[in-house]
Amino acid sequence: TRDHIARAALALLDQHGLDRLTMRALAASLGVKAASLYRHVRDKQDLLALIADEISAAIPMVPRRGSWRDQARAMALTVRRELLKHRDAARVMAESPPVGAHRLRHVEAALSVFLAAGLSKRDAVRAGYVFNNFVTELVADEGRLRDAATTLHTTRRALMARMAGDFRALPSDQFPTLHSLAAELGRDDFDGLFEFGITVWLCGLERVRRRRARR
Repeated sequence: TRDHIARAALALLDQHGLDRLTMRALAASLGVKAASLYRHVRDKQDLLALIADEISAAIPMVPRRGSWRDQARAMALTVRRELLKHRDAARVMAESPPVGAHRLRHVEAALSVFLAAGLSKRDAVRAGYVFNNFVTELVADEGRLRDAATTLHTTRRALMARMAGDFRALPSDQFPTLHSLAAELGRDDFDGLFEFGITVWLCGLERVRRRRARR
């Protein structure tokens, strides 16, 4: 079944990553021929949509209580937490269309929060688009840095510290700002970065909401 295929594909994703997830590898893990998969999955894009929906199924729905800002923040944090549980999950989300019952429920919930906040229909859709991109792209960055550290047989923190050293080694007369900010640029603080980004994004959206309310 497609559900069986989705679960097997997600397990393969966790084990090998998106770049090594092929229909042939998936068929081998299921003990069937690749041609058999195409009776259930049209192509790689369809497979990614299946995986994305499988990941979405495990993401808890945020309760509709508190302010719209509280709900939006909770959604962002919840999605990030669940995406980080699977290798390359953010890339799968970014590279697949928003289809599937589980994924669409989250899209529905996010857009309803933005509409309830008082945004116009156009701005609610724009907010949903930017919201999705912010969360998935930042989580994808975390994954890329983790993979780079793994390739170099080191830790993410050690890799960031190395980057800080590279910035600190720059000539201070040519790159005074980079040189002075070397420690901060090399700080392993994705939690803080995510919180900062969400705060800035929500403040900007609040300004848009108030501008509409004054019309």
